[in-house]
Amino acid sequence: MREYLFMALITAAVTYLLVPLVRRFAIRIGAMPEVRERDVHTTPTPRLGGLAMYGGLVVGLLVASQLTHTGKALAESESNAVTALILAGGLITLTGFLDDWWGMDAFIKLGGQIAAAGVLVFYDLRLLYLPLPQDWGGSTSLDYTLSTVITILVVVVTINAVNFVDGLDGLAAGIVCIASMATWAYSIFLADNISTGRITVTAAIVAILIGTCLGFLPHNFHPAKIFMGDTGAMLIGLVLASSIVTVTPVDPGIIEGMNKVPVLLPLLLPAAVLVLPLVDLITAVVRRTSRGLSPFAPDRGHLHHRLMDIGHSHRRTVLILYAWAFLFAFGIVGMSTVGVPVLLFPVVILLALAVLVLMALPRWRGRGGAHSRGRSDDDDGPPTGPMPPIRPDTEVRGPRPPADGSSNDRATADGKPVIPAFPSRS
Repeated sequence: MREYLFMALITAAVTYLLVPLVRRFAIRIGAMPEVRERDVHTTPTPRLGGLAMYGGLVVGLLVASQLTHTGKALAESESNAVTALILAGGLITLTGFLDDWWGMDAFIKLGGQIAAAGVLVFYDLRLLYLPLPQDWGGSTSLDYTLSTVITILVVVVTINAVNFVDGLDGLAAGIVCIASMATWAYSIFLADNISTGRITVTAAIVAILIGTCLGFLPHNFHPAKIFMGDTGAMLIGLVLASSIVTVTPVDPGIIEGMNKVPVLLPLLLPAAVLVLPLVDLITAVVRRTSRGLSPFAPDRGHLHHRLMDIGHSHRRTVLILYAWAFLFAFGIVGMSTVGVPVLLFPVVILLALAVLVLMALPRWRGRGGAHSRGRSDDDDGPPTGPMPPIRPDTEVRGPRPPADGSSNDRATADGKPVIPAFPSRS
């Protein structure tokens, strides 16, 4: 336990200290593009925060490899997780850096994601088998080709799910941090009941990921001083996917006595910790393709956009989405540890309803409350939200003076000429 806490603190400290240096670098090279129509922020903000996150990740992995318990598990694991994550993380960070700085075609970026996933497979950080129920044939071993394809698919989907949800200050880092905490709790629960180095590897990976996110959040929470950009969103998506790959192949027969649904847990947990990013990803793909657009075409239809459109402030929107992520992720982990009693399901349903009520509150207030009286309770920083429409020039400046130059004939009482506010154009 102390080793996990130590590596998380070291990673968080390194990430936190690197962010100001990366911010200056991003400003110097011009990696702070103009505000786009779909953006929520209203002032240009430097990106490339993922560079600091990668630095923290590398230091955390190197520290973990030198610790007594964790280092032994990493060394004895059939997959070289430290080398795999450093190389794959470096490749995905480079891809994101080029995209944040210069811009990159979506399919070229997808190629970088597939290549980074291929690095993980090359170092045997991949799914070895799928834990399926006995009615479905039991746990199914995967040959190398099928294992490669499924692992790459899981990694690419996770990367893009995290990238899609990265639309508000602190949102992606916070949700990935919550997902990592739930995965860490699940892996510690398994480690107390079964003995396998792969579970220790999972716990180490997510402990480092927790530190990476916590070290970045103070700089990124609203109002953000820096964005992680694709550089950071794809990186933490890759690391989270690697933890899913290592924690999923748990034989249901081994954990059969731990709870009442052992065959479901290995498959439910990855879906639970990623439920919000996956829902956002799936709805975005369906929404865009139904309109004849590319799945990668940007728009303002994400979950966080919808919450802000019904009246939530920036911070409240982020906290609501945190609540959803926490509810689903730790709900499944809690069910795994307490045996899924029947009374737990109504509690989860009530919590979900409470979050739904909280989400609808601004709309109700708008029918006769504070919003209808013209007051705003968003006091959490600089104004955010959609950019105001650009009005015609005549509306902004008002009527122009006569074009015959008569305004030039006016003078003050002391005889000084009046300079017209809107001189006639030649």
